Parts: sequence; structure tokens; C-alpha cells
Amino acid sequence: MHDTIHPEEASLLRTEIELLMRERQALLRVCGSAASLIAELRSGDLPPAAVEAADLLAESINALPEETLQDALQAVNAKIVES
Repeated sequence: MHDTIHPEEASLLRTEIELLMRERQALLRVCGSAASLIAELRSGDLPPAAVEAADLLAESINALPEETLQDALQAVNAKIVES
């Protein structure tokens, strides 16, 4: 077992972390946009076939940790105001 990381390994790890961070930002933007959209919808305004998909999306958003949801909303400069 090695106790040190070689420069090539460090470079590969850095590249992978940067890729993962870009993917996270993209996913946060998608999630923030979806959360903003769901917050504005009323199920009565949706076609019946879309209600199930909207419910699934809302459940997925609600299952996120609060900090992640806040990061997602910040990624799209959105704020959800409870009425």
C-alpha cells in the first residue's frame, strides 16, 4: 500500500473532482428550476396525466436535504415563498 499520491494520480483526482462539481452544479440548476416550477403549479391546473408526474417530482424535491434544496434554489436565483 502506498503512503503517497503521485503527481499523475493527484492530477486525475483533481480532474475527476472538477467534473463532479460541474455535474453537481448542473443538477442543482435542474433541481432548482423544477422546485421553482412545482412551487408555482396548482394541481387543478394540470391535465390529469401530468398530476402523477408532478407529484413524483414534488416528492423527490421534498426528499432532498434542506441544505441541498437551498443550494439548488440559489443556483437558479429562485426563492420559494410559502403562502
